[in-house]
Parts: sequence; structure tokens; C-alpha cells
Amino acid sequence: MVAPNANAGGDSGEGSTESVDDRWFLRCVNCGSGMRSLFVQYSPGNIRLMKCEHCKAVADPYIECEFMIILIDMILHKRKAYRHLLFNMLNLGAGDSKGILWKSSLIYFLLDACRFSLLKNSKACLDSSRSLLLSFLTCGKVMLDVLLGNLIFISVVLLGIRFLLNLSFDVSRYRQILLAILVSSYFKLYLVAMMVWEFPSSVLLVIDILVISSNALALGVVTELQTAGCLGVCFGAHAAKFFSDRWLLHLLSG
Repeated sequence: MVAPNANAGGDSGEGSTESVDDRWFLRCVNCGSGMRSLFVQYSPGNIRLMKCEHCKAVADPYIECEFMIILIDMILHKRKAYRHLLFNMLNLGAGDSKGILWKSSLIYFLLDACRFSLLKNSKACLDSSRSLLLSFLTCGKVMLDVLLGNLIFISVVLLGIRFLLNLSFDVSRYRQILLAILVSSYFKLYLVAMMVWEFPSSVLLVIDILVISSNALALGVVTELQTAGCLGVCFGAHAAKFFSDRWLLHLLSG
């Protein structure tokens, strides 16, 4: 049973004296409304799931599900699963997400380096090269593309969201959006398998499409924007990153 931080204060009954506003970072996965708590724990292993006051449904049934079920629903692009992961597992709305942000960024950059290596056939270059200097130069080229490409990608996403929502400069709000984008890019994990086994290059395109759709869904969950607007922002950001990758590939190959 998965019950991650869902009862933020660890109450053992319903008589809590904590104010409602202190727990608005929890969400009902059905309608997205804020929740004081998602379950009441009477004893270890004995809990009662809370119902949402707005939609009258169980606020988060995923609390009693194994993570594999949550992952399957995320692959199927179910908005409920994304709300559970972002708000009720990672506590995205609590504002204390710096540690998760740094770890997610590191994993994201490493997976992006794998993607660029597959595009450039860097693995073959490294295997065939006997010069340590050439190996370092190749790694440097990969890191340059990853940093530049993702800088362009993140800039387009944040500028697009700021335009659509008319946001002022709010660091915590932009941090939430950035973390949602990073976490929802989990389809990039398939790139690790492509580094080990041989796959047709068309698989990269399939992974990119899945990442775009997953990013758009996570963006919609966090910002409550319409799907079309989120898709437009994510597609524009990935397109800008794609063209920067192609430009760097052409530049570095020359």
C-alpha cells in the first residue's frame, strides 16, 4: 500500500486543530481541489480514505495502490495519476522541492546526453577512438549540446507559461512547473535500453512524442491550462530544442 505524506500531519483521528490553509498543497485527483488530508490513520495499517467536499468522490484512491499501477496509469496518460504523483507524492504544492528538483535535473541531463549520443553515434566514436583527448572532446561536445538545448527548452516553456497565465516573476511557481516537466519526462528512461541494445532510429521519434504528450499533461495538471495551450507550449519548446540539436550536430561534425 502506498501512502506517501498523504496525511501531512500524521493524525490518528479526525480531531485535528491544524488550519485548513496549511494543507492546501494536497489535491483531490478527480477534480484537483485542495484537501486538508487524504486519509485518517486510526492505527498502523488501518486507514480511512477521505472524500472530496467538491466532487464527493474518494480524494485519492491511489494511496492504496502499488506504484506499478500508478506507473501504468501514467503511461496511459491518466490525469488522476499525474495529480497523485505531483501533488500527493512529491508534495509539489508544499514549496519544499529543491532536493527533488536537483536530483531530477541531474537524471534528466544524463538521459538527454544518452539521446544526443545516439543521434551523433558517439558510442561508436568512443569505441573506435584510441585517443583519450578525442574521448574528452566528444564528451565535451555532448555536454555542450545538452546544456544549450535544455536552456532553450526551459526558456521557451517558462516564457510560454508566463504569456498564457500572465504570471509575475514567482520563483516557487516556476520551480513547480520545471519539476513537473522534469518528472513527466520519465519516458526518456527507455534511452538507457537503446544504449545497450540496438533499436531502429524511429524509436527516438516515438519516445520524443511520448515525452511531449506527457509534458503537456503534467503542465496542464500544475497550471490548470487547457490541453491545447499546454500542447502548444511543449511542442514549441521541443521544436526549438530539436533545431538547436540539429544545428549543433551540423556545427560539431564540421
